[in-house]
Amino acid sequence: MAEFTHGAGGWPPTPGARLLPWRDGEGRPAHLAPGNEGGTLARLADSLEGAQLHDAAIVLDHSLAVLANGGAADHELRFVAERLSECLHNALNVAESRGLRLHQDDNGAGE
Repeated sequence: MAEFTHGAGGWPPTPGARLLPWRDGEGRPAHLAPGNEGGTLARLADSLEGAQLHDAAIVLDHSLAVLANGGAADHELRFVAERLSECLHNALNVAESRGLRLHQDDNGAGE
């Protein structure tokens, strides 16, 4: 699988590590060590990823309404562009994390 570099930091530092939907205290991508897939942090990460994807759907609906308004003010357009950028970043992070785990499972590393 090719490395995905949208800004999440690329491959996990340890084979089988899960990319988490938050950063560490120094702003670097956070990872969950292999073997902790069913633990509290994994469930918290699953919940946060779900919330991020749900928020993205809401922001998309709102942005479509703003864009449909031909008279939308510049500050409204900028606001939706900023929110869409945040949501896209989060969605790409979720996709990368889940894609890496699928790839690990294909190789038997995630078992």
